[in-house]
Amino acid sequence: MNTDLSLVLGTVLLVLSIPSAVGAYSDGRPPRVAAFAILVATILIVLAASEAPGRFRLTDIPDAFIRLIGAWLR
Repeated sequence: MNTDLSLVLGTVLLVLSIPSAVGAYSDGRPPRVAAFAILVATILIVLAASEAPGRFRLTDIPDAFIRLIGAWLR
């Protein structure tokens, strides 16, 4: 898997799991699905960072989105 794709999928999944965790917590349910999504997102982000050491920083996430969208539009 491409490191940009892994980083973008992990970031999107991490962002989408936050409302799920908050909703489950406010309803008094255990956030099982959100915890699983956070685990998968973390694995994807760590996988991207380990395949390209020193390449990704926090400021590189928008660049990865742009490279991925540009590759799809080509």
